[in-house]
Amino acid sequence: MASRSFDDDKRFIERIDKVRYRIKKGFVPDMNCFRQDLIRCIVRNVDGMIYVNDSIKDLIFEELEQHCTHGSGGFLPAVKQIANVASLPGIVGHSLGMPDIHSGYGFSIGNVAAFDTENPKSIVSPGGVGFDINCGVRLLRTNLTEKDIDPIKETLCQSLFDHIPVGVGSKGVIPMGTKALDAALELGLDWSLREGYAWVEDKEHCEEYGRMLNADPSKVTERAKKRGLPQLGTLGAGNHYLEVQVVDEIFNPSAAKKMGVDQIGQICIMIHSGSRGLGHQVATDALTGMEKAMARDKIQINDKQLACAHINSQEGQDYLAGMAAAANFAWVNRQSMTFLARQTFAKAFNSSPDDLDMHVIYDVSHNIAKFEEHVVDGRPKKLLVHRKGATRAFPPHHPLIPVDYQFTGQPVLIGGTMGTSSYVLTGTDIGMRETFGSTCHGAGRSCSRNKSRNNLSYQDVLTNLRDKGISIRIASPKLIMEEAPESYKDVTQVIETCHTAGISQKSFKLRPIAVIKG
Repeated sequence: MASRSFDDDKRFIERIDKVRYRIKKGFVPDMNCFRQDLIRCIVRNVDGMIYVNDSIKDLIFEELEQHCTHGSGGFLPAVKQIANVASLPGIVGHSLGMPDIHSGYGFSIGNVAAFDTENPKSIVSPGGVGFDINCGVRLLRTNLTEKDIDPIKETLCQSLFDHIPVGVGSKGVIPMGTKALDAALELGLDWSLREGYAWVEDKEHCEEYGRMLNADPSKVTERAKKRGLPQLGTLGAGNHYLEVQVVDEIFNPSAAKKMGVDQIGQICIMIHSGSRGLGHQVATDALTGMEKAMARDKIQINDKQLACAHINSQEGQDYLAGMAAAANFAWVNRQSMTFLARQTFAKAFNSSPDDLDMHVIYDVSHNIAKFEEHVVDGRPKKLLVHRKGATRAFPPHHPLIPVDYQFTGQPVLIGGTMGTSSYVLTGTDIGMRETFGSTCHGAGRSCSRNKSRNNLSYQDVLTNLRDKGISIRIASPKLIMEEAPESYKDVTQVIETCHTAGISQKSFKLRPIAVIKG
């Protein structure tokens, strides 16, 4: 793509209101797509839309300016990636950027895009899901308070670190053979339920009820299975974590109460992890086949990292089946860690998980593509919605959310950075109309891991966490700098953007008191 000045690019960025920016057609080539009308094939122009407020907008647009000034040998800036996605065949609505967006592989992290399944040209792209398929967050409540935790906080933190394997190459403690792995890939949370690692209520409070029905273990390569086999029930590294958190502020008491949260100081447990090496390999394997499919079907893209295939092609269907299997593995993985966390708390308090009210509030996915029904041009349509670093946020009365939350909307779990607050939101009707029922997923990086390691001190970050009263156990010292709050956007401003836009609404805020990381 030819280099352009930042002033040239600014002409295509239009401020709509205080939290919405439109990336107009022409910013990159071919910002349009084809959609099959009932009578004829017509061109539908598509632009980009970014949600961001004044407090954090510079972090997004400065990335674009630096790219225009100095060029880039790696990822394109997030704004350009949003625009490139708007040029993909079959896209409808907008290519959407959540306030936590930053550069990723092909799609930016924080990108949402939906493709019309009635259009034979519509595509599926592994770059629109990511390498950590169904990376997501689970939140458990308890009837404990901060006063209950304080006397044993260090001991509890160490016990969680000892019981839940963390870090690169970590191996799980949940017994798993090849036949059991195939069953887990097919059944998802139903496998955990069958094997005694889950409660019936856990399934009810998971997105997709913890199982994608189109999963096909035969579409997962032996290499991917080999990578996943020893990793069940492991946290992994990077931005994955388990945190013991305290309810710090309640914004919507009625919604919070429906989730079992009714007092300041109540203890919750947040688990953030995904499909580990298995999901990464599924994505890697699919990209190879899709490059051949693009050449065969003459699919034109602006960035080779947007490798894709028509949804109904063999490559597209194989990827979707393999991706669903990897998503099921991720739910089983988070469920296995839920089992281990329940056992750890039960032992620490000489009680049972049930007596401690350790129920799952909800479990959301961040990196996934799913077939959903949305209203487009005034009529319901079946779309393939890609959410990469974004969270589903369905509104009240939607049939796909649990009965418990029919009057509040789907719980949306937004993890903060290490040492900062996390939030629970709820889905809205505005979000359903504007963003295909989607919202942000976290704070979003503001600088690279390498820059964080070079600019931050291990001891300074550790001291800062301890000064806040946060116990921490971490497998790799360098991860302390990479995951420090200074490496991320202000999660509170990300949340305020979504709340102001009305695409999700604040319910309550959590602050960490113990952090377990790889």
